[in-house]
Amino acid sequence: MPNDPQWGKKDNEGPPDLDEILRKLQQKISGLLGFRPRGPSGPAGGAPHHYGAAMGGGAALVIVLVIAVWLASGFYIVDEGKRGVVQRFGKYLETTMPGARWHVPYPVESVQVVDIASVRPVEVGYRGNTKNKQPQEALMLTDDENIVDVQLAVQWNIKSPEDYLFNNKDPDENVRQAAETAIREVVGKSKMDFVLSSGRSELASDVKRLMQQILDRYKTGIEVLSVNMQNTQAPDPVLPAFEDVVRAQQDRERFKNEGQAYANDVVPKARGVAARLTEEANGYRQSLIANAQGDAARFKQILAEYERAPGVTRERMYLDAMQQILSSTSKIVVDKGAADKSLIYLPIDKLMQLSSTQSASAPVNVPDTTVHPGMQQDSTVSSNPPPTDVTASRRDALRSRDRETR
Repeated sequence: MPNDPQWGKKDNEGPPDLDEILRKLQQKISGLLGFRPRGPSGPAGGAPHHYGAAMGGGAALVIVLVIAVWLASGFYIVDEGKRGVVQRFGKYLETTMPGARWHVPYPVESVQVVDIASVRPVEVGYRGNTKNKQPQEALMLTDDENIVDVQLAVQWNIKSPEDYLFNNKDPDENVRQAAETAIREVVGKSKMDFVLSSGRSELASDVKRLMQQILDRYKTGIEVLSVNMQNTQAPDPVLPAFEDVVRAQQDRERFKNEGQAYANDVVPKARGVAARLTEEANGYRQSLIANAQGDAARFKQILAEYERAPGVTRERMYLDAMQQILSSTSKIVVDKGAADKSLIYLPIDKLMQLSSTQSASAPVNVPDTTVHPGMQQDSTVSSNPPPTDVTASRRDALRSRDRETR
């Protein structure tokens, strides 16, 4: 027992032999490593042999520990969003996925963990702030031989870890040079007005496509995520003049929009009026055609009657014509006989009033006294026949005058 003060002693001979303990440990390690220790050479040489065996066992233990530590150094962990690129004697071996991994430790194999999820920015034409311009990058020539100041920001990440490690010396500089090459080519094929006003989104799309083609051609393992046009303007010495041009273009677009809005309001109304006038004209045409056809049919009927009785037909036509003419005049025709010298009284004022009140009603036939051979025009009055009370008063007046003459 460890707590027994007599532990390790036999018949009070003293403490246990340390050499024996080392010898047994050496035998165990040698057994594990596959070695067989030699036996003692004699009573005189027993002690040195045990000491040498102990020293050899300690060295083997150290070697085992060193090997264990060396092998344990091959364990590594790949986090999510990253990849492990394993190289054996400097040559690419494999790409490992996220998780706990192991490789043969250095110097046989080495591993580099690459972050493929992070988004990295690159600025072209400026650094940090758009006011901190880089003229050697920002100034470029357009297709119409004008100079513009262009600034853009590029965001990229890694799509192929092995290409990114082995084919890039300075990835950020590679991306910047590819972006500058692409933007100069795109701007060089565009007009200045297009670059400064309406073509920014299209320019960014073309630059992204061309950048990706350049980076893929060199197998950089880089993927362009987005290209943002930060600023496109004329150079600072001529900036005020170009700002006036831009304002004039904006005014032109505003006037165009206002004119288009006015046209959208006026044109439909004009088309509606034109359609209404067209329909009215078509209706008027149809009315005229129908009236003409009716007049032609009536004339044919009159012609047939005229051929049967010419005299009666002429008299009827004459009476109809006189009725139509005299119905719209203010004259009255009176038959004044040569033998009758009496003064005829006609209430002209009452006849005129009656004609004005009855103008809206249907025309009445002219009395026979207004149309006779030998009649002459005497005075002006409405052609509408007087009512019954006026005729009776005129008759009474004539009778009273006849009595006075007698």
